[in-house]
Amino acid sequence: TDGGGNLSLDSIPMGLPMSDPSAWATAMNNLGMAPMGMTGQPLLPDFDPALGMMTGIPPINPMMPGLGIVPPPIPPDMPAVKEIIHCKSCTLFPPNPHLPPPATRERPPGCKTVFVGGLPENGTEQIIMEVFEQCGEVIAIRKSKKNFCHIRFAEEFMVDKALYLSGYRIRLGSSTDKKDTGRLHVDFAQARDDLYEWECKQRMLAREERHRRRLAEERFRPPSPPPVVHYSDHECSVVAEKLKDDTKFSEAIQTLLTWIERGEVNRRTANNFYSMIQSANSHIRRLVNEKAAHEKEMEEAKEKFKLALSGILVQFEQIVAVYHSASKQKAWDHFTKAQRKNISVWCKQAEEIRNIHNDELMGIRREEEMEMSDEEIEDPSEMKETEESALVSQVEALKEENDSLRWQLDAYRNEVELLKQEQGKASRDEDTTKEQQMKLLQQALQGMQKHLLKVQEEYKKREAELEKVKEDKLKIETLLENLKEQESSMSRVCACSQEKECPAEKTLSNIPVKSEREVLLVGIISTFLHVHPFGASIEYICSYLQRLDSKICTAEVEVLMTRLQNTFRQELSGVGASLEKRWKFCGFDGLKMT
Repeated sequence: TDGGGNLSLDSIPMGLPMSDPSAWATAMNNLGMAPMGMTGQPLLPDFDPALGMMTGIPPINPMMPGLGIVPPPIPPDMPAVKEIIHCKSCTLFPPNPHLPPPATRERPPGCKTVFVGGLPENGTEQIIMEVFEQCGEVIAIRKSKKNFCHIRFAEEFMVDKALYLSGYRIRLGSSTDKKDTGRLHVDFAQARDDLYEWECKQRMLAREERHRRRLAEERFRPPSPPPVVHYSDHECSVVAEKLKDDTKFSEAIQTLLTWIERGEVNRRTANNFYSMIQSANSHIRRLVNEKAAHEKEMEEAKEKFKLALSGILVQFEQIVAVYHSASKQKAWDHFTKAQRKNISVWCKQAEEIRNIHNDELMGIRREEEMEMSDEEIEDPSEMKETEESALVSQVEALKEENDSLRWQLDAYRNEVELLKQEQGKASRDEDTTKEQQMKLLQQALQGMQKHLLKVQEEYKKREAELEKVKEDKLKIETLLENLKEQESSMSRVCACSQEKECPAEKTLSNIPVKSEREVLLVGIISTFLHVHPFGASIEYICSYLQRLDSKICTAEVEVLMTRLQNTFRQELSGVGASLEKRWKFCGFDGLKMT
């Protein structure tokens, strides 16, 4: 959507009475808002949003303006109780509580605009304002012709209250027409003005945060030294007096140093500065005396420490001697095993402590001897030079050895790291090659399996085709044998007819039908074949005759029909496996021929 700047419609205050104040109060209670009437008066004067919520619905806390904080959503497992909301011009019916909550898009930052879909076709901006102004102050409404609109609120938390109405069915008045009903779908909308205001607030918060950090840094910063006063004759006399005082000398000398660095010394003030420098110089003797006194105290403390340490060492020696004497066989055999163990442990501990203190005392004596040698012993310059040159050469040799050892150590470390890297690479390469080989083998096996399945399917198909071919071949062979038999029988019949040309014709012409039963059969067969102009097989004819008389056989019928050649004619129909003998009625043609 475009920004809220394009929304030109201002909020219209509605001062209309409600038809059912209790239902509206229940719905507003579920929203976590104080129940307000359409005129702006509270329905419940003692309403507490933290305590007046219905069971299972946490109150929607009001948001701090400008912070962009979204209140926590209601947990999905908590049943939200929604009631019917009666307004003046419409009625809102809650959705099925067992259905899942309506889906919403991701909330844009600083969202104050909502998209409302599923509005009735006859819905007006006044009705939309009447429904949604209870969620908060409406800044603007932009309604579309396609049953949806965009509503911009004054604060972000009002959007969450408007989302509560998503899923409600709206009905204008008491009409049930489709144009007066709809199902509300409320979702977050993205507006440029909301984003701009949110960015401005974020920048303001960032400025406040920077200011707060600056104040905190200034609070924890150490205090700066007090400013040094400017030079004047009065201040000069004050500083001169402070320079003479031992307790205020450090403060006065800092002021004097600052004045000199500032360039306050000139011909007029040179004498004053000289007197102050002279008084500062007078403190050198005092400082030297203090240093000497502290050194004397330190020497005395060292002597005391040395004497105390030597006494302690003497006592340690005595204790160790006791342990050694107890370790001799005369007394050692009389102690138990645990006692011997304790005595040996105590002896070792005492010897270690004694050695530590003895080393410390010897170090103190060496330091004293070195100091005495530096003060009293004066070696000739040549001896000093030779000793110094020897020491320098030793130091250089030691440095060279140290450097060479260090380089060797670095080289060994580098070699070890290289070996580790090579081993790691080799192991990785081996692992990768093994994995690749395994993958290739798996792919090859899968391909072989697929190929085997295809070959098996083709083999089955070929077997089925072979079986069909064999069956067809057997059928063709049987048909060929039948044809050969028919041809041989026909040839025999022709031969017999040629031998008995005249007598057969006479017999046929003289005695075509032997009995009345055969006459009846000829009539019935003629009628049957007349109905079947394309002919019928001998089996089909016999099956029809056997319904009339079960004693009729196929051979008798076939002989009778072959005898009457002018009445019945046998033909072969079909090709190949469908080759079939059919009898046809030809009595009309035979009548013309005879």
